[in-house]
Amino acid sequence: MSNSELSGSQSLVTENLTPLLSNQSGEFLVQFWGVRGLIPTPNSNTNRYGGNTPCVEVNVAGKRLIFDGGTGLRILGKTWQQAQQPLEAHLFFTNCQSNRIQGFPFFAPAFMAENRFHIYGTAASNGASIKQCLCDQMLQPHFPYPLQVMQSELQFYNLTLGKEVKLDDVTITTALVNQTQRSAGYRVSWQDYSVAYVTDLYNNGELLERERILQIIQGADLLIANATYTPPTAHNHESADLLWQTAVDLADTAGVRQLVLSHHHPDDHDDFLDHVQSEVKTVFPKALLAHEGMILTVK
Repeated sequence: MSNSELSGSQSLVTENLTPLLSNQSGEFLVQFWGVRGLIPTPNSNTNRYGGNTPCVEVNVAGKRLIFDGGTGLRILGKTWQQAQQPLEAHLFFTNCQSNRIQGFPFFAPAFMAENRFHIYGTAASNGASIKQCLCDQMLQPHFPYPLQVMQSELQFYNLTLGKEVKLDDVTITTALVNQTQRSAGYRVSWQDYSVAYVTDLYNNGELLERERILQIIQGADLLIANATYTPPTAHNHESADLLWQTAVDLADTAGVRQLVLSHHHPDDHDDFLDHVQSEVKTVFPKALLAHEGMILTVK
């Protein structure tokens, strides 16, 4: 880990919705495999946006990065089985809540001996490391097979938030963005491009947390953030503007070029999310709502 300067510029465009089967050296690609918050929500009313919990893949400068391991990680893993082996990737977890880690036991490439995965996370609210959290959910009676059954090489890293991870010329900056949930925010920087992944925003965040968030998203080409809600009973479809206002305010203050809202509430059906996207665009024109399969190119 070391320190370096971050910068962000240029533009963002939507690409065809096809799987990323290989690293694309010289490009900066972002694909969404899971966009649902709290709990998987597969039903006829969520087909267009998707019902899998959080997982975002970033391909940058020949590196494979994954942010969060919700049930979308299983779908990503099935796609990667079609790719040439061996595989190497870096998995960054925002926190250890179930919707961020529940896809890891079903990540098929982790069971293949020739693959290597670097796994990063910060200590949970109870002090458990990312390795302990992933191990615990695979113990009986929760899961039939322990983590040790995975034959790939797994290397675990305990992050100190506020530090940076250097992967050659790619820099991943970290920050504590939600003290209550002990959640990490990330910024991926390469050359003059940057993507921020900050998905634990809430309406009444502390001033210090807001300052940390603004620092990590400042001038980013793309900010991936959540719409705020208080589960499970305070979610109110009649006040949709309150759900996305926090993210929009932060994006506007930080001079973010494009905003993508993800981690949709389980009660948010496709038609409602269409309505939210229309409302957000009236305030922040370069805003999108994430859906499974969506690919963005930073350039």
